[in-house]
Amino acid sequence: MAYLTLNRTKLKANFEHLKAMFEDSDISWGVVSKLLCGNRKFLEELINLGVKEIHDSRISNLEKIKEINSEIQTVYVKPVSKRNIAKMVKYADVSLNSELTTIKWISEESVKQGKTHKIIIMVETGDLREGVMGDHLLEFYAQIFELPNIEIIGLGTNLNCLNGVMPSTDKLIQLSLYKQIIELKFNKKIPWVSAGTSVTIPLMLHKQLPKGINHFRVGETLYFGVDLFEEKIIDGMHGDVFELNAEIIEMQEKPLLPSGTFAANPQGEIIEIDQQLYGKSSFRAILDIGLLDVDPKYLIPEDGEFEILGASSDMLILNLGTNPKEYKVGDIIKFNLKYMGALGILNSSYVDKVISE
Repeated sequence: MAYLTLNRTKLKANFEHLKAMFEDSDISWGVVSKLLCGNRKFLEELINLGVKEIHDSRISNLEKIKEINSEIQTVYVKPVSKRNIAKMVKYADVSLNSELTTIKWISEESVKQGKTHKIIIMVETGDLREGVMGDHLLEFYAQIFELPNIEIIGLGTNLNCLNGVMPSTDKLIQLSLYKQIIELKFNKKIPWVSAGTSVTIPLMLHKQLPKGINHFRVGETLYFGVDLFEEKIIDGMHGDVFELNAEIIEMQEKPLLPSGTFAANPQGEIIEIDQQLYGKSSFRAILDIGLLDVDPKYLIPEDGEFEILGASSDMLILNLGTNPKEYKVGDIIKFNLKYMGALGILNSSYVDKVISE
């Protein structure tokens, strides 16, 4: 059976690297845990690092975090649906919001539960996912800042999550200016300007982050050590916190080309035939993982000498050529993962999850 490992030593090294970086810049930050898909063992590893604030997009995951350590500040990172407001207020200390009606409902529920719920108002800065338009921000704030049991603790934004719009110094300066305008007009203090996610870290690395930005929500760079501007591993960090291990369940020499009458495969693809490959063969390995668990395009083979040919729902097919390393049935093939690959596997109940040192 395929299994996924989380290397606690490398995770800790990445966490300490980020912690030192943010402390040097006097920036608060929280860890986004949604990649872990509520896996309790992995959440415990995260909490054991000394994380004080965890963000997630699933209320059930925030509930698990509170069960493990009720002192963690939990943050719900997407607009909440009406039917889930009661649970969200119960398990999330903070939420990101951009709808006036929803915040009023949250206020009403917070009164019922006898809690003060903290809000980060999300502001649209160009990527066109969630966020209040800047022209409407003052009016929006005016309608919510005195709602009972609601505390506005920040302005935030999301970039690069939908249309690929990258953060820039100018966009983040604008966000900081919104904070200053609101504080002057309403004589209210807004503690945080939450600049975004891992994609904003390169601005800090290159000394291009405006001084007003003082809060981050970080997931991908923690788990993959990646600079998302240059798509490379940040010096001193690890890109292989996660590793997929898949077992060879068949190993045979077969023709390079299929034969017979062709139609679309289950993925709706028509296979293109390279006439030059007729009569040639190679060793093909079948692994015990498939599309149900992960899209092959998100897999990075640690052994770069073979080719991923494709996958069906439950099996991954490799072209090993002449099989120079003499792989055999029962051997384990290792892969590093891109973010979406790790997300698919972590969300699969068919792949075991293991801690490694």
